[in-house]
Amino acid sequence: MTERLIKNCRYYQDHRFIKGDLLFRDGKVASDTRAGENASVVDAEGRYLVPGFLDIHTHGGNNIDVNAASPRDIETIASFFASHGTTGFQTSILTDTPEKTLECIGNVAATKKDDYDGAEIIGIHLEGPFLSPMYKGAMPEELLRPADPAWLEACLHKGEGLVRYMTVAPEVEGVKDLIRDFAGRITFALGHSGATYQDTMDCIALGAKACTHTFNGMRLFHQHEPAIMGAVLESDVYCEAICDGRHLHPGSVRMLIKAKGLDRVVAITDSIQAAGLPDGHYHLGINDVYVKDGDAKLADGTRAGSTLTMDRALKNLVSFTGLPVEKVLPLLTENPADLLGLKEKGRLNPGCDADAVLLDEDLNVRKTFVHGREVFTAAE
Repeated sequence: MTERLIKNCRYYQDHRFIKGDLLFRDGKVASDTRAGENASVVDAEGRYLVPGFLDIHTHGGNNIDVNAASPRDIETIASFFASHGTTGFQTSILTDTPEKTLECIGNVAATKKDDYDGAEIIGIHLEGPFLSPMYKGAMPEELLRPADPAWLEACLHKGEGLVRYMTVAPEVEGVKDLIRDFAGRITFALGHSGATYQDTMDCIALGAKACTHTFNGMRLFHQHEPAIMGAVLESDVYCEAICDGRHLHPGSVRMLIKAKGLDRVVAITDSIQAAGLPDGHYHLGINDVYVKDGDAKLADGTRAGSTLTMDRALKNLVSFTGLPVEKVLPLLTENPADLLGLKEKGRLNPGCDADAVLLDEDLNVRKTFVHGREVFTAAE
């Protein structure tokens, strides 16, 4: 039996902070604090202990691009993410050739089987290739194509259960049938789309559950044709939000939360390999990207992912909304867990996975725990 007692903390349960101790036992949050004599003890010194952040949409960081990553590379970004409070992440594979996508899936699945110190791989996100050329963003247009059920089936088989999230555009040929046939096996998000309001609502009725980087890469609202934007705001789908201050104005973040509620917005990074690194030239899939002042763009000026980290996203959400940290934490924790159906993630309730982050008063990451194991400690 392995135990770790976090003493003198303010731990987060039921949307509030409770002063006391929390015990991790065999990788789970215990229902008691009676630690054995061999327990490891951490003095939190009154700091916040919160559920680990779950980033369901990231293309990389620390000079690693998911599309070009080996299993060792993925372990490298997992350690980098842990240093920013992320305890679980989905590798987002940018639209690539069918063969390269399958290779990427295989590398992620191989990494999942390894024992390493860092954030846990909780899934694979396929961003395309069934997307609209008119709203392609950084997607290579020549690789976008109609829905292909046989290829998606091959991806699911290659991923050994890890391919759990996919971005599709409602108007692309075959997408409605794809959602109808696969919605019980994969979570569909709608995005990179110029879909009408009705086409979007049809996809939601068929089982689509989320919207990819809301407001970005999509047809915007018009009073006579609400389009995809109006449909996702009106419905109960979860809405991803890149809270870096570039993709969304703070007022847009507040409006999204006002429209959807705090339980239907999911904070993501959409980060690329440049996250955590200086300005310069980088890659996003097959794209060359230049980062200036932390802003990642293609040569034509199209924004291409972000350099955001999840701890920065939390600070930005507090700043943008003026809400206390306990109100916005679900956007980084329980909301993504609920969207993906990960019942033991995103909370520090007894029986949940002991994935947690120790934050100081300024919301800086001091320690990160994955399944009760300390995988990051900040320098004093």
